[in-house]
Amino acid sequence: MSTDVLAGWEKGSFTAAGFTRDTYRRGSGPGVIVVHEVPGITPNVTKFANDLVDAGFTVVMPSLVGTPGKEFSNGYAMSSLTKVCVSKEFSALAMNKTSPIIAFLRALGRQLHSEVGGKGIGALGMCFSGGFALGMMIDDHMVAPVLSQPSLPFPMGKKRSANLHLSADDERAVQRRAAAGCEVLGLRYTGDRLVGDRFSTLRDLIGDKFVAIELPSVKKTDHSVLTEQRDEASVERVLTFFKDKLH
Repeated sequence: MSTDVLAGWEKGSFTAAGFTRDTYRRGSGPGVIVVHEVPGITPNVTKFANDLVDAGFTVVMPSLVGTPGKEFSNGYAMSSLTKVCVSKEFSALAMNKTSPIIAFLRALGRQLHSEVGGKGIGALGMCFSGGFALGMMIDDHMVAPVLSQPSLPFPMGKKRSANLHLSADDERAVQRRAAAGCEVLGLRYTGDRLVGDRFSTLRDLIGDKFVAIELPSVKKTDHSVLTEQRDEASVERVLTFFKDKLH
């Protein structure tokens, strides 16, 4: 781990729903949970999280796969991706099923909210964790869910490409929360095949409560809106969303 990358972050551990994971925490103010993408908590993931801290939030990053602080590389990404695909906690190929790890993240959210208080908390997932904030939305304290390039279930076929990786009960809970006024912010590059047709599904599910930021792809590899292919305007839009909902 690069100590420089995570300088100032307090390392801890959290156990819930049969899972124990390291966590990294920094900042003060309303709570936001940032769930990293493949391959892990990279320097660019941490850079985005530091932006949130600087904007006045208490940020918690759980480490689900990979080595915190390690630089992105294609080989590292493939290694982490393999772990995501075979791990039961993520159910990476399952349709109409909420990943078991969501129970852990919901519990982490409850603890964070109980500690920092306020109107509620936010959560942001990206890539394989992109839809996790949607699964956390069934709790009333989740008032600012952000989905960046949501990619589960991995898009092997048309049905998986449009699936939200939620159980039917959780989809109905998301609809109820949206009908009560909770907005969902989504971000993607338009040419990103991993996102598939999920944005259309979200529009069908919650209508105008889904706020989509869709960026034209410059390269075929454009994927990580907030990190590896960082778009500064989108970072600012996410910061504004959290400020509006949480401050």
